[in-house]
Amino acid sequence: MASLDAVSLGILFGALLVLAGILSSLVALRFGAPLLLVFLIVGMLAGEEGPGGIRFDDVRTAYLVGSIALALILFDGGLRTRLSTFRSVLAPSLMLATVGVMLTAALTAPVARYALGLDWTQSLLVGSVVASTDAAAGFFLIHARGLRLRPRVGATLEIESATNDPFAIFLTLLLVQILLQGHQSWTTIGEKLAAEAFGGALIGLVGGRGIVLALNRLALPQGLHAPFVTTGALVIFGIAEAIHSSGFLAVYIAGLVVGNRPTRAHNTVIAFLDAATWLAQIGMFLLLGLLAWPQRLPQHALAALAVAAALMLVARPLAVLTCLLPFRFSWRERLFMSWVGLRGAVGIFLASIPLLVGLTDAQLYFDVGFVVVIASLLVQGWTIAPAAHRLHIALPRSDPAPRRVELDLPGQLSQELVGYAVHARNPYLRRQIAPSWAKLMLVVRDEHVLTPGEAADIREGDHVYFLAPPERAQALDRFFIDMPPVAPDPRLAADFFVGGDATLGALAEIYGLTIASDHAGMTLADHIAEELHHPPRPYEVLAIGPIKLVVQKVVDGKAATIGLQLAEPDPVTPETLLANLKRRGRAILRLMRRATRIRIRPGR
Repeated sequence: MASLDAVSLGILFGALLVLAGILSSLVALRFGAPLLLVFLIVGMLAGEEGPGGIRFDDVRTAYLVGSIALALILFDGGLRTRLSTFRSVLAPSLMLATVGVMLTAALTAPVARYALGLDWTQSLLVGSVVASTDAAAGFFLIHARGLRLRPRVGATLEIESATNDPFAIFLTLLLVQILLQGHQSWTTIGEKLAAEAFGGALIGLVGGRGIVLALNRLALPQGLHAPFVTTGALVIFGIAEAIHSSGFLAVYIAGLVVGNRPTRAHNTVIAFLDAATWLAQIGMFLLLGLLAWPQRLPQHALAALAVAAALMLVARPLAVLTCLLPFRFSWRERLFMSWVGLRGAVGIFLASIPLLVGLTDAQLYFDVGFVVVIASLLVQGWTIAPAAHRLHIALPRSDPAPRRVELDLPGQLSQELVGYAVHARNPYLRRQIAPSWAKLMLVVRDEHVLTPGEAADIREGDHVYFLAPPERAQALDRFFIDMPPVAPDPRLAADFFVGGDATLGALAEIYGLTIASDHAGMTLADHIAEELHHPPRPYEVLAIGPIKLVVQKVVDGKAATIGLQLAEPDPVTPETLLANLKRRGRAILRLMRRATRIRIRPGR
């Protein structure tokens, strides 16, 4: 009975610990604190040296939970990445994820060598442990502060953070193996890297297509689609790791394949993965916090802080500036990407690998990695939003996102029914316009279901249901967010804000505009400059179909922030009708006068 009671108490304390982590996230959202830092502190407080008094030293369990959490995080990242976005920033992202990681580790190693008294291989291991960035930590803070990064910058950072984890993990495992077994030739190292990358990519590609095929062919009950996809991702990860390929690269590519093909329950899968990755991260962070010994951390605190300073101020900036030299990024964008490379869960997870294999000085690696991550979250985490504002990288966004209802339609995969509640300050109600690819199907008003014809004009309090492609549901969300009150100065009024580096093609896709194919890749800033024939000035307006582009901010002679005004139909009154007739009459008179002045010359 005593053993059963111990199990019950373990379940109780574990559930309370996760519950404390979930509730603490509300504090993080309120004050803009890095979420990972909050979970780590909760884990440390629950540990043996904290008020909780829980003794935990099971590195194997922590590594297992961390592997599952990272696999789900990477799969979710691939699932959300559009191939068009992936292709547009593939080159700079992969440079940062490979060469950037190696440069960061190499530039951090000298400081680790002299501050900690290690040899060069051990110092490179320290650099590799802290070389990768954490997208979840950085983008959580960006969204919590109500900011939206410029599309190209955000996409580059997101794909870099997703693809640099497999490379950092490989580099760490390779150095651990060298420390255990002795040095290896560069040829052997290169062959291992190529074999793991190729095997992971192949398994991810085949596994992703297998998930899509099974998801669309099997008649699964409605609630099992999301668990099936999540479990399939873990199967792909396990197979790749079992044959010594990169499981983390495999799950990311599998997510990329699944996310860019039509599948059943697409948005349901994403919502389920949100919850699954959230809980997995909480579990991983709490266990890693339990592994830390607060009384031992001060022993290497000064040396670890020196490593953290070198990483944030020297290694990461130099690596980013070097990798982005061949690409067209402004100095503000490069500086921001240098500063925004937050260290997070992967750094502490990798620091636990030496503990797992029993490497000499393993506890030193863990303590240094732990302190570096905390320092990065404290310094960079709380300054990421001010840096985005000062460098003009972030655009204002309207939060919170509207509540969306999604219904899968049996028999097809390209469309689903998406429902929203209509509020007074929605752009849809204000402008009475929706994208051309979203078709209004029914309206629910006062508990009555109406067709669009029966409903006539949409009113506040209605619930509207559109037929739309699943992958465009987030674009449709923008029409149902609560906008701020109309600005008293009409020059400042705008429904949405975008960066000057947004393309005409992206705008046309969302709002159903007709754009010439050779202009699809042109940025809005270049289009405005070309049409105005002079450097833009704030509040200048340029129309594209039913959309008005309003220049909000000008940086270096180019439009950096642009407001979008959706078309608002002008009311037809007797006065406006008479004015239109007068304008047409004057135009006809001018044409008649020109005709009378034309001389007809006889032919020769």
